[in-house]
Amino acid sequence: MDSALIAAYRDTDYRVRLPLGGFASLRVDAPVPDPLRMLVGAHSWAFMTAWNPCSQVRPRHQNHVAQQALLAVLRKLPSALAIRPAIGVGGNWHEPSLFIVGPVLAETDALAQQFLQNAYVHGLADGYARLRLTSGEPPRGQAG
Repeated sequence: MDSALIAAYRDTDYRVRLPLGGFASLRVDAPVPDPLRMLVGAHSWAFMTAWNPCSQVRPRHQNHVAQQALLAVLRKLPSALAIRPAIGVGGNWHEPSLFIVGPVLAETDALAQQFLQNAYVHGLADGYARLRLTSGEPPRGQAG
């Protein structure tokens, strides 16, 4: 994966819809914002999408079908304690996404690979948001 793509992931504003309305923004290498702290508690969390696999633009309909498939898989996952609508916004693009509380890193790695995502954002409790690269076998961990 090239450095420009990693930089784009790092510069993205990862917005999570709050239960009472509005959004809270996650930023890579920044702590979880206060409005999300109660939602995540002591659990792991992830911000991911099924849009544009391998960072290649696809038609909206295909992205929508893939996103619904991701949501269906998450709803069946016993470890998913909360699933919130979200959106990743960067430059002149945006991707509908999901903020998931509960699944452990191995589960979110598997989901990212299943839906052909190069990377996703994750964290533990109210710690820092980290960019996790998933392209290749096995996932390569944090982006430097």
